[in-house]
Amino acid sequence: MEKIMEILKKLRPDVDFEAEKALIDGGILSSFDILNLIEELSDAYDIDIETDDIIPENLNSAEGIYRLMQRLLTGEERK
Repeated sequence: MEKIMEILKKLRPDVDFEAEKALIDGGILSSFDILNLIEELSDAYDIDIETDDIIPENLNSAEGIYRLMQRLLTGEERK
């Protein structure tokens, strides 16, 4: 989770990622921010994030991003 928080803070230092739960739905992250986030996460974790995974449920909060990374890193299927 620490690595995710570092990436998020680097991306948007003005956002309280620990408290925010509507990063996508609330329009806090722009489409450009999301593309940068996906690229940073892919590089940091050496994984491929599929288009199907780029949904608000996975990206609305740091916790959602953490769950996505855990699922991708362990090879679990999407529900």
